[in-house]
Amino acid sequence: MHIEPGFVVQAKVVLANVAVVGVLGLYAKELMAKPQLIVKSLVAAVCFSLFMEAFHMQVGPSELHFLGAMPIYLILGFVPALFGFVLGLLFQGLLLHPTDLAMLSVNSLSLILPLLAVHFTLGKNLSIQDLNLKTLAKLDGVYYAGVTTMVGFWLLGEAVTNLSAWATFAVSYAPVVLAEVGFSFGLIKLAQRFGKSQWFGGVSAV
Repeated sequence: MHIEPGFVVQAKVVLANVAVVGVLGLYAKELMAKPQLIVKSLVAAVCFSLFMEAFHMQVGPSELHFLGAMPIYLILGFVPALFGFVLGLLFQGLLLHPTDLAMLSVNSLSLILPLLAVHFTLGKNLSIQDLNLKTLAKLDGVYYAGVTTMVGFWLLGEAVTNLSAWATFAVSYAPVVLAEVGFSFGLIKLAQRFGKSQWFGGVSAV
């Protein structure tokens, strides 16, 4: 989902800037009203950055990443995941990959729009205690379908890439999704042992 600079026209980058600011602004009041969410967002950002650095591989116009998106969302909550994804990309850009900062909004939107879609459909009323392998597989499948679709949107109509290059990228994500389902299931089972608490509750609350 990491698109390198030069693959997306400037008009789409500007659109991404506006959209990311709008989405984060919509939830900023909720974030600032609950200090616990700020801490969770920072934890989410650190975990997300570590997951991405653990595995990344260039495939065509973008990169494959191990994201750990669903355990971050399901364990820490929706708002922390939303801000954590953006902060994680920002941390990576500032500390490790400065050239990625030019694409911060594009890559952020590729992550947070699928998260919004998952949260307001399959994930809205989920509880940690009710999750099982089938549900996790469905959540990860929908989320990564959204991520690859977003990458396709950014590349659509660009002369420097083509449909077959994007299709190669999308198909290559299948093993990563399978790995994430197993990883998510292990972390969720661990979180279930803590019961419902201020840190490990249903994602609908936060």
